[in-house]
Amino acid sequence: MTDTINPQTEDGGAAKEHLRSIRSFVLRQGHMTAAQQRAIDTMWPQFGLDYQAQTADLNQIFGSDKPKVLEIGFGMGTATAEIAKRLPDHDFLAIDVHGPGVGNLLKLIEEENISNIRVMRHDAVEVVENMLADEALAGIHIFFPDPWHKKRHHKRRLVQVPFIEKLLPKLKTGGYIHMATDWEEYAQQMLEVLSSFECLQNTAADYAPTPAYRPETKFEARGKRLGHGVWDLVFKKIK
Repeated sequence: MTDTINPQTEDGGAAKEHLRSIRSFVLRQGHMTAAQQRAIDTMWPQFGLDYQAQTADLNQIFGSDKPKVLEIGFGMGTATAEIAKRLPDHDFLAIDVHGPGVGNLLKLIEEENISNIRVMRHDAVEVVENMLADEALAGIHIFFPDPWHKKRHHKRRLVQVPFIEKLLPKLKTGGYIHMATDWEEYAQQMLEVLSSFECLQNTAADYAPTPAYRPETKFEARGKRLGHGVWDLVFKKIK
């Protein structure tokens, strides 16, 4: 059972053990700035979405029938906000559990007058299992998930066959999954996992060019200057 996280508190009491075989996050303490907390207090009623253990009507929630994209783990939300601006003809359901990041994304939504994002602070696995209807999504973004560097921790990685099995029914035929990582060994695992599904087709021979809608993060740019690589994978659901 997963603790539901109150979006208007720093940790929502969710530091208890998360008794699931798969989860989308690792809880980390972080300092919530006054501006981030204010954004949560003022923007959550319009742009926040509380978890509910029943199927949600995304068109009703967004007030539009635009294609819906799920983003799992948006960090501080800077890239998410930029993508939403670059793709105004899509709606974005952005999920993370990091309080300062949630506050920062809501702050960006307000500052940059972005209307096509809704924010959730909850375990994405439960959202996928219980809130998303089959074929509700046109796209799925998972950018720079925790690589769990140590081999004995690899089982904790999000991108594994059981989780992709949960995601695929929620994706329309013709929809896509876009992942990115700066950890080469994890990129290899992602490629292996996605390639194992007959209903998915790689859009590249192996790793894809970074799509124009995904901005380069400051962390990514710093890594490239130090000679680190970044790998994007884009797979399309063909049946």
